[in-house]
Amino acid sequence: MNKIITFEDFTKIDLRVGTIIEVNDFPEARKPAYQLIIDFGDLGIKKSSAQITTLYQKEDLLNRQIVAVVNFPKKQIVKFMSECLVMGAVVNENDVILLKPEIKVKNGSVIN
Repeated sequence: MNKIITFEDFTKIDLRVGTIIEVNDFPEARKPAYQLIIDFGDLGIKKSSAQITTLYQKEDLLNRQIVAVVNFPKKQIVKFMSECLVMGAVVNENDVILLKPEIKVKNGSVIN
């Protein structure tokens, strides 16, 4: 377990639901990854790099809802600017299973 945080620390994290609207290969990345374009409704469109190529094909990701942290600073990954962090559960030490709502919800919905 990581360091214990306060509830106030947790409230600073802005978790939202978004829908993946575009998926591109990212051959320049050090580890295999996709470039994701995600619609967060009123928050707009954000980009993310995700190392999820072992369990997901590009066509399986299109129109899929995901959960992401949307208030991290942007991060430059090679020539790609990642604007959010897609959340997932790590399995088999390297594979990531994306978190998603159980039913379809409005893009931009808050996760509490």
